[in-house]
Amino acid sequence: MKKNIAILMGGYSSEFDISINSGNVVYKHLDLKKFVPYRIIITQDQWYYLDSQEQKHPINKADFSLNLHTKTILFDAAFNTIHGTPGEDGLIQAYFELVGIPQTSCDFYQAALTFNKRDCISALKPYGIPCATNYFLNKGDQIDVKTIIATVGLPCFVKANKSGSSYGVSKAKTESDILPAIEVAFKEDDEIIIESFLSGTEVSVGVIQYQGETKVLPITEIVTENEFFDYEAKYLGKSEEITPARLDPEQQKAVEELAQKTYELLKMKGFSRSEYIFHNGIPHFVEMNTNPGLSEASILPQQAQKAGISLTELFTTVIENCLQS
Repeated sequence: MKKNIAILMGGYSSEFDISINSGNVVYKHLDLKKFVPYRIIITQDQWYYLDSQEQKHPINKADFSLNLHTKTILFDAAFNTIHGTPGEDGLIQAYFELVGIPQTSCDFYQAALTFNKRDCISALKPYGIPCATNYFLNKGDQIDVKTIIATVGLPCFVKANKSGSSYGVSKAKTESDILPAIEVAFKEDDEIIIESFLSGTEVSVGVIQYQGETKVLPITEIVTENEFFDYEAKYLGKSEEITPARLDPEQQKAVEELAQKTYELLKMKGFSRSEYIFHNGIPHFVEMNTNPGLSEASILPQQAQKAGISLTELFTTVIENCLQS
């Protein structure tokens, strides 16, 4: 019997449109022999099913059911493609655990931990995962630019602590860049993280659960025309993504082992994509995305294709895994 799958998309953050794109790709490629897909739009004002005629039908949040033409639709699983809050910070995961519907991304605690860049780095450092030197700042704290520079050096990166798609991220090259960069970051979040500059090859590593095992996908090298892998580089063609990355066998093994170790240390499920920079020849962890972009042009689908995994197979696997967990 076919399973009813709610494809969650939208969300409450600046990544709304990116999430809609990811969700529509899942909707397009889902195996219709196994699943009945429903596009479910999540906004702060309403949750609704968007039918093929673009008509909206409200979701009952009490049990995540859908009343459609006198029939009540119950869902077997939710395919989470929401980037940012509430899909990537643990809120939607906790909700689905409460209503008893499995969902494709990691559990709520792991989502909350990885979405909070500061907490994620703090959790990984005791296990010897190399990371940049960092400085934490909350809105309302006294800002001491001299201390920031003494801690992380110049240039440095100023980031919103809880955001995605490089919103609220700036590269500060000089002392005078620090305060404007902090202002940009605070527009996205009331917590920020300031990190030392890591110089070297940047790679993105997808890790998934596939055929009962943790699988590291072919690695993607990021070559950006901009100062860093920012929004323009990610979505407006200002970068080159080379899969497989141009790494020697030793480098490839090092980052594959580090990516798998990080995935397993954080007790991930489903898809993840983490970023690393080879600083002084050693891969350094930058951040982890637990709901990476899923458009045909996104990095994780590119990596899956290089591994011989179609989008339909990729999506089928993550649904079947969550149904069995």
